[in-house]
Amino acid sequence: MNPVRDRYVSFTNIDCYENATQVLDALYELFALHPESKNELWIRFEALIPQDYKAVFAKHDSKDILYHICSHVFYLSALFETYDFEKGIALMEKAELECC
Repeated sequence: MNPVRDRYVSFTNIDCYENATQVLDALYELFALHPESKNELWIRFEALIPQDYKAVFAKHDSKDILYHICSHVFYLSALFETYDFEKGIALMEKAELECC
């Protein structure tokens, strides 16, 4: 009998949703520090994210937060770099390398 293989063995012991929530936490921290950083793109982006994203990873009939983080990697990275927000840069790099 052949053992069942997990296609995503490289994701073993990686909590991609935790990575995504940390990026969102950093994003909201940046918005608090620099309110001008929250432009129309981020207002639309925020509408896709559940308010209780740490407990509920997706809005009803919507992609989940990991999807939104991974599909906005370049925009999020550019935002954190524009404001030289090291915490956000590090968390975004970790999420991208481990999960996206």
